[in-house]
Amino acid sequence: MVAETKLYDALGISPTSTQDEIKKGYRKSALKWHPDKNKDNPNASEKFKEVSQAYEILSDPEKRKVYDQYGLEFLLRGGPPPQQPSGPGMGGMPSSFGGTGGMPGMGGIPGGRGFHFSSSGGNGGFNFSNPEDIFSSFFKQGGASMGDDDDIFAAFGSGARTSGGSRNSRFRDLNGGMKQRAPTPEVTIVDRPLPVTLEQLFKGAKKKMNIKRKTFDEATGKRKMEEKMLEIDVKPGYKAGTKIKFKGFGDQEEGGTQDLHFIITEKEHPTFIREGDDLRAVVEIDLLGALTGWKRTITTIDGKQVQVSAAGPTQPGHMIRYPELGMPKSKKPGERGDMIVEVKVKFPASLSSAQKTQLKEIL
Repeated sequence: MVAETKLYDALGISPTSTQDEIKKGYRKSALKWHPDKNKDNPNASEKFKEVSQAYEILSDPEKRKVYDQYGLEFLLRGGPPPQQPSGPGMGGMPSSFGGTGGMPGMGGIPGGRGFHFSSSGGNGGFNFSNPEDIFSSFFKQGGASMGDDDDIFAAFGSGARTSGGSRNSRFRDLNGGMKQRAPTPEVTIVDRPLPVTLEQLFKGAKKKMNIKRKTFDEATGKRKMEEKMLEIDVKPGYKAGTKIKFKGFGDQEEGGTQDLHFIITEKEHPTFIREGDDLRAVVEIDLLGALTGWKRTITTIDGKQVQVSAAGPTQPGHMIRYPELGMPKSKKPGERGDMIVEVKVKFPASLSSAQKTQLKEIL
């Protein structure tokens, strides 16, 4: 029979629990109540302190023995409370817990006179360690491997490997003062390219993307890989560099969950080069065509056949503009850019003397 069960209750275990069960109870409770996973819960910080410091006592066989026999108040004071004078029944107590001391107000665990972790013992009494130090030390010493992978720190970021005073919350120190921890890093953004054809950017498209991300299972305290199918809405007229954002669809990390940004990249087109909302096509003609006239058929981005011609002479670099045959303007529904046909003249690599003479006579 133990004097009280407050500390066991804090870890969700029984007074007959083994050391392994105590570790598992602490691990589950600490991960559940860690302030960085409960930013919207003002009570999480106090709960986290309760489970961390309950573990600090119960994981030490000597302190656990004293607690089981005489209760938490005796352990914190280093001796019996003033209204309970020492008697013969106190024999056998370790000398490190001798003496008496003041006892601040109690509270924290439901039922009876709970305990509050901003307390400190009196002369010779027990002083709790910083909850973050307990948490960090536990995982560094192998607590992460108890039924989980070694990537457990990713659930909290690098701060889970450091002591208290380095993370983005406040903990009451042993003397009742407040310690301000450094700001938590902002949630990162993951950029991924989204290759899209020019036709898809013209018409619009629904792209499906299967992603894998790391998540944290609060029920089991384990990290796991999760697959998710995203449907990406590519609207008509989107340009290369356009970002399509999915908030909270990346890996879970310190501060929250990563955001995913898909950045549109245009696949190379066999005919057109995009220039803003315009589409430019290059037509290559020979010197004879440039001088005497030429004709070509171009298929527009929406599949129409357009006859392109000039009677000549046509200068190299000459451009012909066809309004409203380019890309749709995403910010101006119903409007389109232009299709531009640029003429490139291919000159002969060489001319014979007779050809040169003829050209001189003609020109």
